[in-house]
Amino acid sequence: MVTFGENAHVPSPLRIGVVCLHTDPFQQPGSGDVGGMNVVVQQTSVAMAAAGHRVTVWTRLSSEGAAQDEVLEGVRVRRLPVGPARTILKNEHDDLIEEFAAALEREQPEVDVLHSHHWFSGVAALPLARELGVLHVQSFHSIAAPPQTALSEGERPESPARLEGEAWLARSTDAVIAISDAEARTVVDRLGADPGILHVVHPGVDADLFRPGDDAGEQPVLLAAARLEPLKAIDLAIETLAGVISRRGPGEPRPRLVVAGGATSDEEYPRSLARLAESTGVADDVALVGPQGRHELAELMRAATLVLVPSHSETYGLVALEAAASGVPVVAALTGGLAESVIDGVTGVLLPGWDPEQWADAVTELLGDPARVAALGAAGREHALTRRWGDVAESTVETYRALLSAR
Repeated sequence: MVTFGENAHVPSPLRIGVVCLHTDPFQQPGSGDVGGMNVVVQQTSVAMAAAGHRVTVWTRLSSEGAAQDEVLEGVRVRRLPVGPARTILKNEHDDLIEEFAAALEREQPEVDVLHSHHWFSGVAALPLARELGVLHVQSFHSIAAPPQTALSEGERPESPARLEGEAWLARSTDAVIAISDAEARTVVDRLGADPGILHVVHPGVDADLFRPGDDAGEQPVLLAAARLEPLKAIDLAIETLAGVISRRGPGEPRPRLVVAGGATSDEEYPRSLARLAESTGVADDVALVGPQGRHELAELMRAATLVLVPSHSETYGLVALEAAASGVPVVAALTGGLAESVIDGVTGVLLPGWDPEQWADAVTELLGDPARVAALGAAGREHALTRRWGDVAESTVETYRALLSAR
């Protein structure tokens, strides 16, 4: 079967290769470096396969119990035995790029496009794409901030290899698919990419899984879902809770904070969160429930009154869109792509900074106005229904087709 019309010489269905070196898209989000990128890659791959395309995901074997070759929801997953069969620190993947590239080359992918996610994958896959004469598309998902800048607040130190690798990819790949306009601007401004190679495809949401629940109970519940690392600013969420509790009026119920997520590498930050909760008098009001599966997270969303996203930086902020689909308003920092995942004053509230007093004031005001919370939640649900994964897959494939046709 071939397509006709504008893209008559572009094969259909497409053979799509997805490359994710440092994290397995089919692992559970919320632990280690498994986060929103995994959800985007997994859901888009599954939706492209459901549309009839042949999709193969290449990743690293990071668990002894994982299959090296399996088909999941129509997607073939190939886990290459590169490095130790266990989770390793993110920056340790620098030393595995060359070995992973060699293993990927031995696979001899029969694809029309290689789509790399994160810089590790791109540095490994781009030379092979050139060798095979196939299209290479890069998605960064996060971009290293230069050291000692405001942009790097809360971020872990990055290796010189990442700074150089991202710039090389931005200038060498056939195209970049960004998940937000904010990310696209960063790729151009910080990495020097030609604006003409940038394409924006916003993430989607499973609005059947993330859906409104019954009316919440009397006790307000604040939910923060993120990996436990300084970048995600869960310390601010705890300080916000303490401030809200101190502002309670007589007879008002005491809110609690639920934090869903695991540590990325070292356990010092989670320990510091426990100490902060103790020192601010809210230790009994904070529940660190660890990383959650998608169904468990959806249940937590439905039980929440508000979702907090206080991150110092977010390329998009998928959690905010999942909260909107659940009919729960979001209070988020006005940074990066959060301005695109949260419609300020419509689906939630965006705050221009990380002042705990300002955050406590905003949350207290919302908790005191149930009608506004309900209106924000309803608008969020309506907005989320326009962001289906099938639409994301269609936009991604159309981007591939346009690029292939241009070639």
